[in-house]
Amino acid sequence: MPVLHSAPKFASNDGVLETLSAALGAMLLSGVEQHGELVLTVARDRIEGALRLLRDDHEYQQLMEIAGVDYPSRPERFEVVYMLLSVTKNHRLLVKVTAAENTPVPTVTTLWPNAGWLEREVFDMYGVIFAGNPDLRRILTDYGFEGHPFRKDFPLTGYVELRYSEEDKRVVYEPVKLAQDLRQFDFMSPWEGADYVLPGDEKAAEAAPPPPVATPKTTEAKADTGAGDKANDKAAEKVAAPAPAKATDGKDAGAPKETDSRPAKEDDK
Repeated sequence: MPVLHSAPKFASNDGVLETLSAALGAMLLSGVEQHGELVLTVARDRIEGALRLLRDDHEYQQLMEIAGVDYPSRPERFEVVYMLLSVTKNHRLLVKVTAAENTPVPTVTTLWPNAGWLEREVFDMYGVIFAGNPDLRRILTDYGFEGHPFRKDFPLTGYVELRYSEEDKRVVYEPVKLAQDLRQFDFMSPWEGADYVLPGDEKAAEAAPPPPVATPKTTEAKADTGAGDKANDKAAEKVAAPAPAKATDGKDAGAPKETDSRPAKEDDK
């Protein structure tokens, strides 16, 4: 028996951007359609009101995820992206705000309870501060962790590492120690080759090529070798190597004799 649902199987973006832009008004900074999805950039201090309007008046009931993005070259380097889902329309929407390192973003825990955990993840990974979050603690990294791993200025090896110490009977923190040098991977195909000069190749590029040879030297005649008739005649002699000597009992004469410490084998008897 087929199950009927009011939500369409495929949701279209036709007219949605114009409708939401008119509804958000001054709260909306920009709205575009990218890769088949609608992306709305909202003023940071108006994010709670904008999401409340989208939830209550335009049926985007669920907050599916909150993600962070880092652009270190921008004055407001962080983007916080809210991913909304309309269950009745079967339509998704991306709403984002920008923030600097010391610029707090208003919390949306007043709209969705699951935003508390999602904001903690963005804070832990990027260092974005959410004003009004009642429990803004680290959630993915360990206690005492320094820095934020997803920031693009974070060192690849971290600051400290932890292990369980049998001597102290507890978890201890130590500075990171690498067993070998950290490799930088460029993820290029080894068959195509790198588009830059590898370390050491600059010496080969600076070395001058050998001068061209006008007349290549050949040894087609004996006089071309320069060794003389005596050496040429000696080199022309074909002498076959003698066969190895055999003893009267059929064994190799050059084989060593058996020692007293070696036990006799059945084949030797």
